[in-house]
Amino acid sequence: MPRYRPPAGLSGAPTEVQLAAGTRLYRVHAAHRAPEGFNPVPAHCLYGGGRFDSTACDRYGYLYAGLAAATAVCETLLRGIPFDPSGAPRLVPRVAVAGRRLSTLLLTTDVTLISLTTAQDLAAVHQDSWLVQTEAHEYPYTRDWAHWIRHHTGPGAQGLLWSSKREPGERTVILFEDRCPPDVLKAAAGDPVDFGTPHGEQWLNSVLQPYHVQLPPADGRP
Repeated sequence: MPRYRPPAGLSGAPTEVQLAAGTRLYRVHAAHRAPEGFNPVPAHCLYGGGRFDSTACDRYGYLYAGLAAATAVCETLLRGIPFDPSGAPRLVPRVAVAGRRLSTLLLTTDVTLISLTTAQDLAAVHQDSWLVQTEAHEYPYTRDWAHWIRHHTGPGAQGLLWSSKREPGERTVILFEDRCPPDVLKAAAGDPVDFGTPHGEQWLNSVLQPYHVQLPPADGRP
């Protein structure tokens, strides 16, 4: 339903799901930022930004994560990378991974999310798969829908959960900082995977390989 303006109100009850305390979440983020830190910067209402970011119309800290490590990697790195007609592996530009790492987070308490994973879930918020599948040029509209869902579900809805566009067999989430308790997340034991190290590069290529993707050789090319 692209460019369909949200209705005045909900006619049904959105599907709520709980993620239990101790659930592992995986996040790709800039290495200089705390892994559990929410993004406090609203996206522009019209340009750039992510699918469900805050904007000046509805300000909130937000954090995207995957329920599997590969999901976090795919959602971050595989946007807009076409397949090569020759059959060669797709290449992720090295600039896309520079200064980034993957961290494992743990929920410190149960959280309640609005599920957008099935057609029934989406219909409950007057939407269809467009909301979670459309490409970035329509993110201004999906952000507006996220604001509408927040407005009509109240503070008990602490985030959204949906099937990853880049790895449909797995799920991804956004948490809303203003609806989560302080310290809702903590870093799991163990070191993050720093993509700028030989170990991190090897790990990343091992995750990307099943998707027919790899980093280009480290010989000065992008």
